[in-house]
Amino acid sequence: MTKTTPLDKPEILVKQTACYHCGLPVSAFDSKDLILVDDKHFCCEGCKLVYEILNANDLCKYYEIEKNAGISLKGRKQPQYAWLDDAEIIDKLTDFTDGRNTKVSFYLPQIHCASCIWLVENLYKLSPGITSSKVNFLKKEAYITFLNEETTIRKVVELLDSIGYAPEINLGSLDKDNKKPVSRRLIYQLGVAGFGFGNIMLLSFPEYFGLDASEEWFRRLFGYFNILLAIPVAFYSGKDYLTTAWYSLKTKTYGIDIPLALGILVLFFRSVWEILSGTGAGYMDSLAGLVFFLLIGKWFQQMTYHSISFERDYRSYFPVAATRLTFDDENPNGRESSVPVNNLEPGDTILVRHKELIPADSIVRKGKALIDYSFVTGEAEPVDVSAGDKIYAGGRQMAEAVELLLTKKVSQSYLTQLWNEAAFKKEDLTGTSQLANKIGKYFTIIILTIAFGTLFYWLPKDPSIAFNAFTAVLIIACPCAAALNVPFTLGNAVRILSKRGFFMKNTNVIEALDRVTSVVFDKTGTLTHASGSQLDYEGMPLTDTERRNIVALARHSSHPVSRQLADQWSESGNVPEVVDFQEFEGLGVKGRVGGLELKIGSAKFFGHAPEQGAVVSSNGFLRKNKNGANVFIEIEGELKGSCHLHNRYRENAWEVVSWFRQKARTFLLSGDNERERAYLLEKFGSTEEANAQLHFHQSPKDKLAFLKKLQSEGNRTLMIGDGLNDAGALKQSDVGIVVAENTNNFTPACDAILDARQFGNLPRFLAFARKSIHVVYAAWGLAAIYNVIGLSYAVQGALSPIVAAILMPASSITIVGFGVGLSTLLSRSMLRESPSTSNLQNLN
Repeated sequence: MTKTTPLDKPEILVKQTACYHCGLPVSAFDSKDLILVDDKHFCCEGCKLVYEILNANDLCKYYEIEKNAGISLKGRKQPQYAWLDDAEIIDKLTDFTDGRNTKVSFYLPQIHCASCIWLVENLYKLSPGITSSKVNFLKKEAYITFLNEETTIRKVVELLDSIGYAPEINLGSLDKDNKKPVSRRLIYQLGVAGFGFGNIMLLSFPEYFGLDASEEWFRRLFGYFNILLAIPVAFYSGKDYLTTAWYSLKTKTYGIDIPLALGILVLFFRSVWEILSGTGAGYMDSLAGLVFFLLIGKWFQQMTYHSISFERDYRSYFPVAATRLTFDDENPNGRESSVPVNNLEPGDTILVRHKELIPADSIVRKGKALIDYSFVTGEAEPVDVSAGDKIYAGGRQMAEAVELLLTKKVSQSYLTQLWNEAAFKKEDLTGTSQLANKIGKYFTIIILTIAFGTLFYWLPKDPSIAFNAFTAVLIIACPCAAALNVPFTLGNAVRILSKRGFFMKNTNVIEALDRVTSVVFDKTGTLTHASGSQLDYEGMPLTDTERRNIVALARHSSHPVSRQLADQWSESGNVPEVVDFQEFEGLGVKGRVGGLELKIGSAKFFGHAPEQGAVVSSNGFLRKNKNGANVFIEIEGELKGSCHLHNRYRENAWEVVSWFRQKARTFLLSGDNERERAYLLEKFGSTEEANAQLHFHQSPKDKLAFLKKLQSEGNRTLMIGDGLNDAGALKQSDVGIVVAENTNNFTPACDAILDARQFGNLPRFLAFARKSIHVVYAAWGLAAIYNVIGLSYAVQGALSPIVAAILMPASSITIVGFGVGLSTLLSRSMLRESPSTSNLQNLN
């Protein structure tokens, strides 16, 4: 008798099972061929290795969230990543580094479920050098921060590859958005479902035309073909609905995919039973039609989402500007011009003043850079950067003005990503989304109750009607009201407002704006123009050198008064160098220019109480401050004079204030003195209550304390400022809006940025935002009407599953189209007219 080896055996003698990691079939001739660890089978050494890595690091919850969630590594060669050690490539891939921490972002096309998200966000357990990792599921992107001493970009990529999530890196398109609006996987699923749907309908002709019993064999044969065609439709094309429903049941979240998954499974197994038992033709055509039309709805959703997010991230820019320097013979130090950040190009030289944001990656060309990277890393300790060294986008200059040479174009999507980091989120910026989640939960419970109630009602009377009605109820129900309404309707509103110069952090800002009860205005740079105001000097005559020194010091500050002083007194020629520059928030600036100490600031900055109304120098100058001057100049301890700023208020400023006064309690906070109280009192209502709403001599701490006091009284607050001396108040407020006028005063503490040219349209923007909330409610109402009508037919057994399969995705498209379309129409009517040609008071 000849001994048989495994290769000689004509058939598999040992059991078949599924890979514990990826779910692919595992087969072997005998136990020696099996890859077995902890009584768990694996299809290849790669899947086994991933399991061992996860198990060793106590990460096996990955398999509890979703069974067989892994990516198969069978037959795949380990790529070589030595090229990731190249310094030039590392520089291209790095979003940020301070020498200690590095941030990178990767596109991971393998991400497809909750287990994937959980595993990637727990990378720190696999590598101690990784400090954090976040996933954007819709974009399939991972944002990873790691310690340079512990690991490298190459090691991070190799780790991702080892667990089945190899990043897709295309060095030639790092600065472009090349991701497809619809995932390739969805296209394949849609193609399989469409192929199956068409052919199943073709093979169902005998049933459609009522062939007699003599063709029964023909009908049975076509029925078997239908089963073969329906298997990939149900379990490949419909996989997302099945897996999401399973995850929802395991986590007891009762997601809205549960009725859909149940409908798919009921149709499939009921049809298989009818065909194999010969009791009927089944409903494979209805099943294929259901999955196909569901995927059509998902395709529409992805296309719409891509359109909204692409316009927000790549076609609309923060309405902030940067100071670009142009060098020529007449301006050896550079001629300053304010340009929108989206017009900046690599190779441009920009001037970044104290507390201004670095808009793009650049190299220090001139000056002392002390960069606060808290916007990027969350750590507020400033970093010294020497001339010739690199600075990354998102940093904030904390010393004197520096000249930077841009090496990259401004990345809007990167700045938006930083802005939405958890460190800058406010607890109050939630609401409608939570309501949507609650509606989704109760919706599922209600639909399941109705479906099973219908099934039990009809079963004793007519089993055929019972299963038809049960399936139709599960399918006809429209979950899109909870799942799609809020992100699409409000996302479209955010996109529309962004294109008009009002850039919101996210859709939650719209929800929070709808609940505001108190509004607080900053004055300088908010109600007043940040430039163009007249500046009158009174005091001792100044030499040309002294004027140039004063301009040099003022040039380093981003405060509106300093900017105006520098603009009005500037002349062509060399600008003296400033050393030991310091800015005292809400008070003034000082530094040494030409060996002399200069100070520019308010009366309080020079040690005099503002209510005294007088500043006296050693020579007796300015014994009485008749004009209420708000800017004083001191050189080497001697008070030289003062500047009186004639504020130039924005067009329609008082119409805007009047509109807010009708909607909420309205306050004014100003760091200036009270010389304009009478004028402002007239604009705020000339009442005792209005007088109490005007607050002067407010330091940044005073503004912050005032916001806290309002909130302690139960008020929902909206703070509108310029982001310079009111960053703390903006962060404390429930909603903070920064008004940007030819300056780079963006602060992550705010929730929205308003182009100063659109200040008069702010009431229109907020009224439109509120109407967008109403559109959400209207869409919910439309969905409720649809569900009531659809369910009334379904429970009677008068609605076939195929008709329900067509109506359900059609309703999804209708709801999304209703929300996006109506919000677009509202924008055309509400945002069309300028405030000068229409009465703002009519806006609700």
